[in-house]
Amino acid sequence: MIGALRSEVPDPRAGMYGPGSVSWRVNREAVILLGGGRAALLQLAHPFVAHAIGQHSATQSDPIGRFRRTFQNVFAMVFGDLDHAIDSARRVHTVHQKIRGAIDQHVGPFARGDRYQANDEDALFWVHATLVDTALQVFELVLGPLGVGEKERYYQESRRFARLFGIPSRVMPDDHRGFTRYMERMLSSGTIAVSQPALAMRHFLFQPPRRLHTPLAAWYRTFTAGLMPPSLRAPFELPFGPLERAVFAASIPSVRLAHRALPRRLRYFPDYVEAQRRVRGQEPHDRIGRALEHFALEAIRPSPDLLERRR
Repeated sequence: MIGALRSEVPDPRAGMYGPGSVSWRVNREAVILLGGGRAALLQLAHPFVAHAIGQHSATQSDPIGRFRRTFQNVFAMVFGDLDHAIDSARRVHTVHQKIRGAIDQHVGPFARGDRYQANDEDALFWVHATLVDTALQVFELVLGPLGVGEKERYYQESRRFARLFGIPSRVMPDDHRGFTRYMERMLSSGTIAVSQPALAMRHFLFQPPRRLHTPLAAWYRTFTAGLMPPSLRAPFELPFGPLERAVFAASIPSVRLAHRALPRRLRYFPDYVEAQRRVRGQEPHDRIGRALEHFALEAIRPSPDLLERRR
């Protein structure tokens, strides 16, 4: 797959996509992080993923480190030059090869003792699909609708990203319409079922990192509930009654207004800014963006005593 990708990329310096791609246009927007909770919960709703994370991940002991490492690899693939994208892909694949285990409960179509592995093609594509679906949902919610052709291009570009994870074409729908049907089919199939590790991780992830953040954490939990498929709100214990629906509805215009008020320079991930500079032949390091990124991550870092209480 990596050999095929090398032959498809016209400009290795620009990476897998480059300027003019829908992938850069959508994924440069920092506001899509508002969908991070939705994507994470959708992923956890696959029992293979929930048990792999519960049994092997450092999320509960080092959530910020886990977050940083994940996005370093993802952004290297999306915005890095081709060599960095492939290096990150090999690194992730190697880590995944070591992640194997057994499900410890009966959940959905799976029985206690069923074996999982992180490089399972179907589970990997589900994880990939949650990122694609969530990015499109949040982008359109905040920045406005994409055309049918633009969504098709985004999906076709995402297939290249999926192949970096070792996902073969036979696992992926051929087009965006088929991808939409795949999401609907998975959500109603029984395969997507909230296990005990998934629910425990949901409560961990949505706890405020510090007491001062309690109102913000409560708002984000409600906003995430509004983004979630209705069938998964109750299993994940996400209330969405009249009050939550009103908060979610009022949040959308507020988020749109705040997004429009930001200078473009602050709307974009530093990885995108650095990619643009690299393609233009400039010194790529985005000092301002990286400083803001560091400040934001430190602001949400849980205190050690809170991490201990959560465990």
